[in-house]
Amino acid sequence: MTASASLNPALVNWTGHEGLPRFDAVKDEDFAPAFDAALAAHEAEIDAIAQNPEPPTFENTVVALEIAGDELSRVSALFWNKAGAHTNDVIQALEREIAPKMSRHYSKIGMNPALFSRIDTLWEKREELGLDLEATRVLERHWKGFVKSGAKLDKPEQERLAAINENLAGLGAKFGQNVLADEKNWALLLTSDEELAGLPEFLKDAMAAAARDRGEEGKYAVTLSRSIIEPFLTFSDNRELREQAFRAWTARGENGGETDNLGIIAETLALRAEKAKLLGYENFASLKLDDTMAKTPDAVNGLLMQVWEKAVARAREEAADLAKVIAAEGRNHEVMPWDWRHYAEKLRAERFSFSESELKPYLQLEKIIDACFDVARRLFGVTATEKKGVPAYHPDVRVFEIRDASGKLVALFLGDYFARSSKRSGAWMSSFQSQHRLKLKNGDIGEIPIVYNVCNFAKPADGKPALLSIDDARTLFHEFGHALHGMLSNVTYPSVAGTGVSRDFVELPSQLFEHWLTVPDILKTYAVHYQSGEPMPQALLDKVLAARTFNSGFATVEFTSSALVDMAYHTAETIAEPMALEAATLEKIGMPKSIVMRHRSPHFLHVFSGDGYSAGYYSYMWSEVLDADAFAAFEETGNPFDLETARKLKDNIYSVGGAVDPEDAYKAFRGKLPNPDAMLKKKGLAAVAPPSPAT
Repeated sequence: MTASASLNPALVNWTGHEGLPRFDAVKDEDFAPAFDAALAAHEAEIDAIAQNPEPPTFENTVVALEIAGDELSRVSALFWNKAGAHTNDVIQALEREIAPKMSRHYSKIGMNPALFSRIDTLWEKREELGLDLEATRVLERHWKGFVKSGAKLDKPEQERLAAINENLAGLGAKFGQNVLADEKNWALLLTSDEELAGLPEFLKDAMAAAARDRGEEGKYAVTLSRSIIEPFLTFSDNRELREQAFRAWTARGENGGETDNLGIIAETLALRAEKAKLLGYENFASLKLDDTMAKTPDAVNGLLMQVWEKAVARAREEAADLAKVIAAEGRNHEVMPWDWRHYAEKLRAERFSFSESELKPYLQLEKIIDACFDVARRLFGVTATEKKGVPAYHPDVRVFEIRDASGKLVALFLGDYFARSSKRSGAWMSSFQSQHRLKLKNGDIGEIPIVYNVCNFAKPADGKPALLSIDDARTLFHEFGHALHGMLSNVTYPSVAGTGVSRDFVELPSQLFEHWLTVPDILKTYAVHYQSGEPMPQALLDKVLAARTFNSGFATVEFTSSALVDMAYHTAETIAEPMALEAATLEKIGMPKSIVMRHRSPHFLHVFSGDGYSAGYYSYMWSEVLDADAFAAFEETGNPFDLETARKLKDNIYSVGGAVDPEDAYKAFRGKLPNPDAMLKKKGLAAVAPPSPAT
């Protein structure tokens, strides 16, 4: 590829190991001129397609669009990776500038009348073009994308829509930066034995490392990273400190001043509602759900409320059990949100005779990574080999080659596992490059996927292993399931590669992969004690498996309340006070006061730091209905690694991306669409309260 004159060649000519970017050759200051040059180059390519004097064909219009903007894609991939996983003041300032600039750029493309005319002509005569299924899906996606970008609107409405999109992009960038700032700037420093009472060694090690990072040698820092705050709330015997930490955690984005997100939420929701009306939809949820499996807000709320009634009934039973534990200690306080994890852990230890701290020595990060790779090998025939010394975007990031059964390189995988102050919270999968088989302008045929996982596990002290909780291990499996969806992709066109599927289908490969973590053969092999190397005792393994649905009411209430509030925001007529709507929605559904939403609105990154999961947080549960039924396909064979079932799974789910309608893809694998029964059974909620009528 020939880089534009003002681009650092390393941004677009990826000459690192097996085509990796040369991260070490890119400076923060390179991005601003690179974006200007890449945006201009892409605009020129778009104009050439739109003004092509030849009649529109699939090749000269759709395929041309598929390969256009390669420079911009590469610069963007490197920049947004840095903005999420290793940011700084320079990158954040540029992010606030680039987000609206990119929105303007894509609005201009989406509203280009000559370009849409070519796409519209192809769409109208699609049945005469002799396209295969994948090509037809790609054409449909482009046509719908233009329509949703305002291609059919009059000029004044197009201009207003472009302004809305630009404003939303800037608001989303600022929202995420505000949450990161609140997380980065808060820490509770502890020193005394009384303050550290109840904390296991692994947590104290992580807190000591976090304190050192803040220049507080010899102290212990409670931070708002989930890998520290959740175990602190679980193990700390100091109720006052638990409350202090919990209130800080749930107040992210709601502290007043420059990092407060309440105004951003209100403006975002108003703009989204206006955008939906401009495009002819009743509300923003209807707009977002138009191209999903769920289709309508009623279908989403029907599933959520069916699960909610069972979950809240179970949570009330769980709260009553916790109250008994509190009373047995001679205390008389209610179960408050900063108490739940602490007493649930005590109850689990009592009921199942094991605690999280007893389990953690058997869950080494290295071994769980190996377990992910082994499951992928046994199911899909791919192997992973770490390439030591290959530069990545941070010294902690590790690089792996992924090869198929014949030894052919099919993907590159990067693992970024440890929390740091330059990384936003949570865990995610993304890619630098998607798989496809098109001929590029430089003559190359196709590209292999370059995929990365980002997690936020507590980094251990030097010389000690990183130990995970069972939830951490599940997160690792989840994100690697997403990675496999990208790495096993086998399509022709990049726009439908890998995770390029509807939002409520994209979580199926990741959530399904989680099931193999607790397959007994995997736990026996990889859950080994970090000191002795002995496998987890069968008695402890049995207890872990028996406790899988313990506290499921709490976990499901946390999630479902967040999803219901998300839908309430995006179906409401008008919203004067978003936090009042959050409170009213929770009151209406009967939210227990001892539990809070998994993501309160001021730090609900899924919904407000971009458009990704807005009116779509439900999709985890929608996919959970699918994943429970999909794993049942293996259980029915009596073998969690049944090769024929795994082949069908790979061929119909993991490799087809968005080239096939998700309903058709799932039915090709399973023969039918599922109902929620398997999911409710997996959660241990099948026998709790009568179900609501399906909507």
